[in-house]
Amino acid sequence: MKILYVVRRYGPVGGMERYVWEVTRELAALGHQISVICERCHADKPPGITVHELGEIAPRPRWLSLLRFGRRVNIWLEANPHPDWLVHSHERLSSHHITTFHGPPFATVRDKPFWKRLSLRVAMQFYLERRELGVARLVVPNSGFIRKQLAHYYPEFAHKLTAPIVPGVAAMAPRDWRPAPVGGGIIGFAGKEWQRKGLPLAVEIVALLRRERPDLELRVAGPDPQEVQHLFAGWQGGYRLLGWRSDPEYLHQIDVLLHPARAEPYGMVIAEAMAAQASVVVSDVCGAAAQVSEEAGAVVPLDAPLEQWVSAVRKQLQRALAPPRYEHGWRDVAQEYVKILEGALECIKGEINE
Repeated sequence: MKILYVVRRYGPVGGMERYVWEVTRELAALGHQISVICERCHADKPPGITVHELGEIAPRPRWLSLLRFGRRVNIWLEANPHPDWLVHSHERLSSHHITTFHGPPFATVRDKPFWKRLSLRVAMQFYLERRELGVARLVVPNSGFIRKQLAHYYPEFAHKLTAPIVPGVAAMAPRDWRPAPVGGGIIGFAGKEWQRKGLPLAVEIVALLRRERPDLELRVAGPDPQEVQHLFAGWQGGYRLLGWRSDPEYLHQIDVLLHPARAEPYGMVIAEAMAAQASVVVSDVCGAAAQVSEEAGAVVPLDAPLEQWVSAVRKQLQRALAPPRYEHGWRDVAQEYVKILEGALECIKGEINE
Protein backbone atom coordinates (compact mmCIF):
# COMPACT_ATOMS: atom_id res chain seq x y z
CA MET A 1 0.00 0.00 0.00
CA LYS A 2 0.94 3.64 -0.45
CA ILE A 3 -0.01 5.68 2.62
CA LEU A 4 0.48 9.40 3.19
CA TYR A 5 0.40 10.22 6.90
CA VAL A 6 -0.39 13.69 8.22
CA VAL A 7 0.67 14.82 11.70
CA ARG A 8 1.82 18.24 12.85
CA ARG A 9 4.81 17.07 14.91
CA TYR A 10 6.51 13.96 13.54
CA GLY A 11 8.62 12.19 16.10
CA PRO A 12 8.39 10.56 19.56
CA VAL A 13 7.51 13.82 21.32
CA GLY A 14 4.07 13.00 22.75
CA GLY A 15 1.50 10.23 23.06
CA MET A 16 -0.19 10.75 19.70
CA GLU A 17 3.10 11.61 18.01
CA ARG A 18 4.78 8.43 19.26
CA TYR A 19 1.81 6.43 17.98
CA VAL A 20 2.30 7.86 14.45
CA TRP A 21 6.09 7.58 14.67
CA GLU A 22 6.06 3.92 15.65
CA VAL A 23 3.26 2.84 13.29
CA THR A 24 4.79 4.51 10.23
CA ARG A 25 8.18 2.93 10.92
CA GLU A 26 6.63 -0.52 11.35
CA LEU A 27 4.53 -0.17 8.18
CA ALA A 28 7.63 0.84 6.24
CA ALA A 29 9.46 -2.19 7.65
CA LEU A 30 6.57 -4.36 6.43
CA GLY A 31 7.21 -3.13 2.90
CA HIS A 32 4.55 -0.45 2.53
CA GLN A 33 5.36 2.87 0.87
CA ILE A 34 5.07 5.58 3.54
CA SER A 35 5.31 9.37 3.31
CA VAL A 36 4.64 11.89 6.06
CA ILE A 37 3.46 15.51 5.91
CA CYS A 38 4.23 17.51 9.05
CA GLU A 39 5.14 20.95 10.31
CA ARG A 40 8.51 19.66 11.46
CA CYS A 41 10.24 16.35 12.04
CA HIS A 42 11.50 16.26 15.64
CA ALA A 43 13.89 13.32 15.21
CA ASP A 44 16.21 11.84 12.62
CA LYS A 45 14.10 10.95 9.61
CA PRO A 46 13.51 7.18 9.54
CA PRO A 47 15.03 5.24 6.64
CA GLY A 48 12.54 4.33 3.94
CA ILE A 49 10.08 7.11 4.84
CA THR A 50 9.79 10.36 2.90
CA VAL A 51 9.09 13.32 5.18
CA HIS A 52 7.69 16.62 3.87
CA GLU A 53 8.06 19.51 6.35
CA LEU A 54 5.72 22.47 5.83
CA GLY A 55 7.15 24.75 8.51
CA GLU A 56 5.99 25.43 12.07
CA ILE A 57 2.90 27.48 12.84
CA ALA A 58 2.22 29.52 15.98
CA PRO A 59 0.51 27.06 18.36
CA ARG A 60 -2.03 29.54 19.79
CA PRO A 61 -4.89 29.94 19.43
CA ARG A 62 -5.10 26.21 18.87
CA TRP A 63 -8.13 26.31 16.55
CA LEU A 64 -6.43 28.82 14.27
CA SER A 65 -3.23 26.80 14.27
CA LEU A 66 -5.18 23.68 13.26
CA LEU A 67 -7.03 25.59 10.56
CA ARG A 68 -3.82 27.06 9.11
CA PHE A 69 -2.07 23.68 9.11
CA GLY A 70 -5.03 22.08 7.35
CA ARG A 71 -4.90 24.74 4.63
CA ARG A 72 -1.18 24.21 4.14
CA VAL A 73 -1.79 20.49 3.73
CA ASN A 74 -4.52 21.15 1.14
CA ILE A 75 -2.23 23.46 -0.82
CA TRP A 76 0.59 20.91 -0.71
CA LEU A 77 -1.68 18.09 -1.88
CA GLU A 78 -2.93 20.20 -4.78
CA ALA A 79 0.65 21.00 -5.79
CA ASN A 80 1.83 17.42 -5.24
CA PRO A 81 -1.02 15.09 -6.25
CA HIS A 82 -0.80 11.54 -4.95
CA PRO A 83 -3.64 9.84 -6.85
CA ASP A 84 -2.78 6.30 -5.77
CA TRP A 85 -2.16 7.09 -2.13
CA LEU A 86 -4.31 6.71 0.94
CA VAL A 87 -4.27 9.89 3.07
CA HIS A 88 -4.27 8.94 6.74
CA SER A 89 -4.67 11.91 9.08
CA HIS A 90 -4.05 12.32 12.79
CA GLU A 91 -5.13 15.97 12.71
CA ARG A 92 -8.21 18.10 12.04
CA LEU A 93 -8.07 18.00 8.22
CA SER A 94 -10.53 18.24 5.34
CA SER A 95 -8.50 16.25 2.80
CA HIS A 96 -8.10 12.74 4.16
CA HIS A 97 -9.53 9.26 3.66
CA ILE A 98 -8.79 7.81 7.10
CA THR A 99 -8.49 9.57 10.44
CA THR A 100 -7.33 8.18 13.78
CA PHE A 101 -8.91 9.70 16.89
CA HIS A 102 -6.57 9.89 19.89
CA GLY A 103 -8.57 11.78 22.51
CA PRO A 104 -12.09 12.35 23.77
CA PRO A 105 -14.23 14.28 21.28
CA PHE A 106 -14.50 18.01 21.77
CA ALA A 107 -18.26 17.51 21.41
CA THR A 108 -18.38 16.68 25.12
CA VAL A 109 -18.72 20.46 25.44
CA ARG A 110 -22.41 19.88 24.68
CA ASP A 111 -22.78 18.64 28.25
CA LYS A 112 -21.57 21.92 29.74
CA PRO A 113 -23.75 24.95 30.63
CA PHE A 114 -24.61 27.06 27.59
CA TRP A 115 -22.49 30.01 28.74
CA LYS A 116 -19.39 27.81 28.47
CA ARG A 117 -20.27 27.07 24.85
CA LEU A 118 -20.63 30.65 23.66
CA SER A 119 -17.23 31.51 22.25
CA LEU A 120 -15.41 31.58 18.94
CA ARG A 121 -12.95 28.98 20.25
CA VAL A 122 -15.69 26.48 21.02
CA ALA A 123 -17.47 27.08 17.72
CA MET A 124 -14.28 26.60 15.68
CA GLN A 125 -13.09 23.53 17.58
CA PHE A 126 -16.49 21.91 17.12
CA TYR A 127 -16.50 22.82 13.41
CA LEU A 128 -13.03 21.35 12.85
CA GLU A 129 -13.90 18.13 14.65
CA ARG A 130 -17.18 17.63 12.83
CA ARG A 131 -15.52 18.37 9.48
CA GLU A 132 -12.79 15.84 10.21
CA LEU A 133 -15.32 13.10 10.92
CA GLY A 134 -17.58 14.06 8.04
CA VAL A 135 -14.82 13.91 5.42
CA ALA A 136 -13.24 10.65 6.60
CA ARG A 137 -14.28 7.39 5.04
CA LEU A 138 -13.09 5.50 8.11
CA VAL A 139 -12.52 6.67 11.69
CA VAL A 140 -10.12 4.63 13.84
CA PRO A 141 -10.45 5.23 17.61
CA ASN A 142 -7.40 4.38 19.70
CA SER A 143 -9.45 2.89 22.54
CA GLY A 144 -12.89 1.40 23.14
CA PHE A 145 -13.66 4.31 25.47
CA ILE A 146 -13.11 6.85 22.67
CA ARG A 147 -15.12 4.72 20.24
CA LYS A 148 -18.05 4.73 22.64
CA GLN A 149 -17.85 8.52 23.04
CA LEU A 150 -17.69 9.15 19.30
CA ALA A 151 -20.70 6.93 18.67
CA HIS A 152 -22.61 8.78 21.40
CA TYR A 153 -21.82 12.34 20.32
CA TYR A 154 -21.81 11.69 16.57
CA PRO A 155 -24.33 8.90 15.89
CA GLU A 156 -24.57 10.02 12.25
CA PHE A 157 -20.94 8.95 11.78
CA ALA A 158 -21.07 5.75 13.86
CA HIS A 159 -21.03 3.59 10.71
CA LYS A 160 -17.53 4.90 9.93
CA LEU A 161 -16.03 3.71 13.22
CA THR A 162 -13.67 0.76 13.07
CA ALA A 163 -12.61 -1.53 15.88
CA PRO A 164 -10.23 0.32 18.22
CA ILE A 165 -6.49 0.06 17.55
CA VAL A 166 -4.80 0.66 20.88
CA PRO A 167 -1.20 1.87 21.21
CA GLY A 168 1.67 -0.58 21.28
CA VAL A 169 4.18 -0.95 24.06
CA ALA A 170 7.89 -1.63 23.82
CA ALA A 171 9.04 -5.03 25.02
CA MET A 172 10.31 -4.93 28.59
CA ALA A 173 13.25 -6.90 29.95
CA PRO A 174 12.17 -9.83 32.14
CA ARG A 175 11.94 -9.00 35.83
CA ASP A 176 12.69 -11.10 38.87
CA TRP A 177 9.12 -11.02 40.21
CA ARG A 178 8.58 -11.58 43.92
CA PRO A 179 5.49 -11.19 46.11
CA ALA A 180 5.26 -7.90 48.01
CA PRO A 181 6.56 -8.07 51.61
CA VAL A 182 3.81 -8.70 54.15
CA GLY A 183 4.18 -5.33 55.84
CA GLY A 184 5.27 -3.32 52.84
CA GLY A 185 5.44 -3.16 49.07
CA ILE A 186 5.77 -0.40 46.50
CA ILE A 187 2.85 1.33 44.81
CA GLY A 188 3.55 3.46 41.76
CA PHE A 189 1.72 6.47 40.37
CA ALA A 190 2.64 8.17 37.09
CA GLY A 191 1.36 11.27 35.36
CA LYS A 192 2.53 14.84 34.87
CA GLU A 193 -1.13 15.95 34.87
CA TRP A 194 -1.40 14.61 38.40
CA GLN A 195 -4.80 16.08 39.28
CA ARG A 196 -6.58 14.60 36.25
CA LYS A 197 -4.83 11.30 36.78
CA GLY A 198 -6.00 11.07 40.39
CA LEU A 199 -2.94 11.56 42.61
CA PRO A 200 -4.94 13.03 45.55
CA LEU A 201 -7.10 9.90 45.60
CA ALA A 202 -4.03 7.67 45.28
CA VAL A 203 -2.47 9.40 48.31
CA GLU A 204 -5.65 8.73 50.34
CA ILE A 205 -5.68 5.07 49.34
CA VAL A 206 -2.04 4.49 50.22
CA ALA A 207 -2.37 6.40 53.51
CA LEU A 208 -5.10 3.99 54.62
CA LEU A 209 -3.14 0.94 53.50
CA ARG A 210 -0.08 2.13 55.43
CA ARG A 211 -2.04 1.63 58.67
CA GLU A 212 -1.87 -2.11 58.05
CA ARG A 213 1.36 -2.11 56.00
CA PRO A 214 3.62 0.39 57.78
CA ASP A 215 6.50 -0.14 55.33
CA LEU A 216 4.34 0.44 52.23
CA GLU A 217 5.79 3.10 49.91
CA LEU A 218 4.22 5.31 47.24
CA ARG A 219 6.46 6.38 44.37
CA VAL A 220 5.23 9.26 42.23
CA ALA A 221 6.66 9.82 38.74
CA GLY A 222 5.78 12.73 36.49
CA PRO A 223 4.97 15.92 38.38
CA ASP A 224 7.52 18.34 39.75
CA PRO A 225 8.04 17.33 43.42
CA GLN A 226 7.33 20.90 44.57
CA GLU A 227 3.89 20.79 42.92
CA VAL A 228 2.71 17.79 44.93
CA GLN A 229 4.70 17.96 48.17
CA HIS A 230 1.71 19.46 49.98
CA LEU A 231 -0.28 16.26 49.43
CA PHE A 232 2.05 14.49 51.86
CA ALA A 233 1.76 16.93 54.77
CA GLY A 234 1.77 14.84 57.93
CA TRP A 235 3.45 11.84 56.33
CA GLN A 236 6.49 10.47 58.12
CA GLY A 237 8.29 8.95 55.16
CA GLY A 238 6.62 6.27 53.04
CA TYR A 239 6.82 8.12 49.73
CA ARG A 240 9.30 9.14 47.04
CA LEU A 241 8.77 11.90 44.48
CA LEU A 242 10.68 10.88 41.37
CA GLY A 243 9.90 13.88 39.20
CA TRP A 244 9.75 13.55 35.44
CA ARG A 245 10.85 10.15 34.10
CA SER A 246 11.20 9.54 30.37
CA ASP A 247 12.11 5.87 30.81
CA PRO A 248 9.75 3.20 32.17
CA GLU A 249 12.44 1.35 34.14
CA TYR A 250 10.97 2.46 37.48
CA LEU A 251 7.97 0.27 36.67
CA HIS A 252 10.15 -2.81 37.24
CA GLN A 253 10.54 -1.77 40.88
CA ILE A 254 6.86 -1.40 41.81
CA ASP A 255 4.37 -4.03 42.88
CA VAL A 256 1.21 -2.18 41.86
CA LEU A 257 0.49 0.74 39.54
CA LEU A 258 -2.38 2.82 40.93
CA HIS A 259 -4.08 4.96 38.28
CA PRO A 260 -7.43 6.35 39.54
CA ALA A 261 -7.72 8.89 36.71
CA ARG A 262 -10.81 11.11 36.38
CA ALA A 263 -10.43 11.16 32.59
CA GLU A 264 -7.94 9.15 30.54
CA PRO A 265 -8.42 8.53 26.79
CA TYR A 266 -5.99 5.62 26.96
CA GLY A 267 -3.27 5.65 29.64
CA MET A 268 -0.03 4.38 28.12
CA VAL A 269 1.58 3.88 31.53
CA ILE A 270 -1.02 1.20 32.30
CA ALA A 271 0.11 -0.88 29.33
CA GLU A 272 3.76 -0.23 30.19
CA ALA A 273 3.21 -1.37 33.78
CA MET A 274 1.54 -4.58 32.61
CA ALA A 275 4.44 -5.15 30.18
CA ALA A 276 6.77 -4.81 33.20
CA GLN A 277 4.64 -7.41 35.05
CA ALA A 278 3.39 -4.99 37.67
CA SER A 279 -0.20 -5.37 38.81
CA VAL A 280 -2.51 -2.47 37.97
CA VAL A 281 -5.54 -0.91 39.66
CA VAL A 282 -7.19 1.66 37.40
CA SER A 283 -10.42 3.62 37.09
CA ASP A 284 -13.08 2.52 34.63
CA VAL A 285 -12.75 5.73 32.57
CA CYS A 286 -9.26 4.78 31.38
CA GLY A 287 -9.17 3.66 27.76
CA ALA A 288 -6.58 1.02 28.64
CA ALA A 289 -9.00 -0.52 31.18
CA ALA A 290 -10.22 -2.75 28.33
CA GLN A 291 -6.78 -4.42 28.29
CA VAL A 292 -6.73 -5.08 32.06
CA SER A 293 -7.62 -8.72 32.59
CA GLU A 294 -8.64 -10.17 35.94
CA GLU A 295 -5.21 -11.81 36.13
CA ALA A 296 -3.45 -8.48 35.49
CA GLY A 297 -5.22 -6.38 38.12
CA ALA A 298 -8.50 -4.59 38.71
CA VAL A 299 -10.73 -1.95 37.15
CA VAL A 300 -12.62 0.09 39.76
CA PRO A 301 -15.54 2.46 39.08
CA LEU A 302 -14.32 6.03 39.40
CA ASP A 303 -17.10 6.88 41.85
CA ALA A 304 -16.55 3.76 43.98
CA PRO A 305 -16.23 4.23 47.77
CA LEU A 306 -12.70 4.72 49.05
CA GLU A 307 -12.78 1.34 50.77
CA GLN A 308 -13.41 -0.40 47.43
CA TRP A 309 -10.24 1.18 46.04
CA VAL A 310 -8.31 0.18 49.15
CA SER A 311 -9.59 -3.39 48.90
CA ALA A 312 -8.62 -3.65 45.22
CA VAL A 313 -5.05 -2.49 45.89
CA ARG A 314 -4.78 -4.71 48.97
CA LYS A 315 -5.73 -7.74 46.90
CA GLN A 316 -2.96 -7.03 44.39
CA LEU A 317 -0.39 -6.56 47.13
CA GLN A 318 -1.37 -9.96 48.54
CA ARG A 319 -1.05 -11.87 45.27
CA ALA A 320 1.24 -14.91 45.35
CA LEU A 321 1.71 -15.34 41.60
CA ALA A 322 3.15 -12.94 39.03
CA PRO A 323 0.69 -11.22 36.71
CA PRO A 324 0.96 -12.18 33.04
CA ARG A 325 3.28 -10.07 30.92
CA TYR A 326 1.33 -7.79 28.57
CA GLU A 327 2.58 -8.07 24.99
CA HIS A 328 1.25 -5.79 22.27
CA GLY A 329 4.11 -4.35 20.24
CA TRP A 330 4.04 -1.66 17.59
CA ARG A 331 4.41 -4.33 14.90
CA ASP A 332 1.09 -5.74 16.15
CA VAL A 333 -0.47 -2.28 15.84
CA ALA A 334 0.82 -1.88 12.29
CA GLN A 335 -0.55 -5.27 11.29
CA GLU A 336 -3.96 -4.33 12.71
CA TYR A 337 -3.90 -1.23 10.51
CA VAL A 338 -2.97 -3.31 7.47
CA LYS A 339 -6.08 -5.45 7.94
CA ILE A 340 -8.36 -2.41 8.24
CA LEU A 341 -6.78 -0.47 5.39
CA GLU A 342 -6.57 -3.39 2.97
CA GLY A 343 -10.19 -4.24 3.65
CA ALA A 344 -11.27 -0.67 2.98
CA LEU A 345 -8.93 0.13 0.09
CA GLU A 346 -11.09 -1.41 -2.63
CA CYS A 347 -14.15 0.48 -1.41
CA ILE A 348 -12.47 3.87 -1.59
CA LYS A 349 -10.05 3.28 -4.48
CA GLY A 350 -12.40 5.01 -6.86
CA GLU A 351 -12.41 8.11 -4.66
CA ILE A 352 -8.61 8.05 -4.35
CA ASN A 353 -8.22 7.98 -8.14
CA GLU A 354 -10.62 10.86 -8.79
